[in-house]
Amino acid sequence: MIIEPTSPKLLPDPLREPYYQPPYTLVLELTDVLLHPEWSVRTTPFLPNTPQLPLTPPHPGLLAPGAGRTFHLRLYLRPYLLSLTCGLHAPSPLATGWRFKKRPGIDYLFQQLAPLYEIVIFTAETGMTAYPLIDSIDPQGFVMYRLFRDATRYMEGHHVKDVSCLNRDTSKVILVDCKREAFSLQPFNGMALTKWDGNSEDRTLYDLAHFLKTIALSGVDDVRSVLENYALEDDPIEAFKRRQAQLAQEEEQRLAELAQQKKQGISLGSIAGRFWRSKQ
Repeated sequence: MIIEPTSPKLLPDPLREPYYQPPYTLVLELTDVLLHPEWSVRTTPFLPNTPQLPLTPPHPGLLAPGAGRTFHLRLYLRPYLLSLTCGLHAPSPLATGWRFKKRPGIDYLFQQLAPLYEIVIFTAETGMTAYPLIDSIDPQGFVMYRLFRDATRYMEGHHVKDVSCLNRDTSKVILVDCKREAFSLQPFNGMALTKWDGNSEDRTLYDLAHFLKTIALSGVDDVRSVLENYALEDDPIEAFKRRQAQLAQEEEQRLAELAQQKKQGISLGSIAGRFWRSKQ
């Protein structure tokens, strides 16, 4: 088992002119943040002439059917649905395996943040599992780099992502995961989202895009000073929305008070004008 990152510099040096290097780096987990895995046993025939890749499925403890035999990975593309099916060598009417559901808002997140953030997928999954999934959710190539399980530190039973190994200014790095242990070495560089359960009405990624875009457009010098304020929140996105609503309410109240003061000033000026005209 690999317990240290494969390199002390997991990413190449930042781009230099004439190439564009976004001012911030966004590091995203794949599983339960962008995709939701579901184990299923389905009576779906294998597709003929589909390329197969040898793979031990990512969660072998759940593989009761055919345990200990050779499995294969095959990828089906459907609207909002990706499937990894593990089957035996011979075609079978029973297709058993992992289905990965695409979270609503992935495309919006990438499109909104790509000009502001260098987007990196850093997942605790193996490269064999994750690579085709990333290809499927990012056909336009917004993701600049991909890091997998072999780039993590294995500490106390958890795959920890060490921000100091990314070869980036840590004051400009935001790591998004659903497990706080993933960024335990740099807790104020991370955001722990609520684990996505596959709900198709979920709006978290839209709200996340708004949150991260606000940070970038504000020109924050050190993202840790912002993320620290959300470190103890069970749901930092909901906390951000509450604070935004409160600020909007306060601003609305301030504008109403200014309008009232202006109205009163106009009224007093009108009364004074009539008074002086009556004296002439």
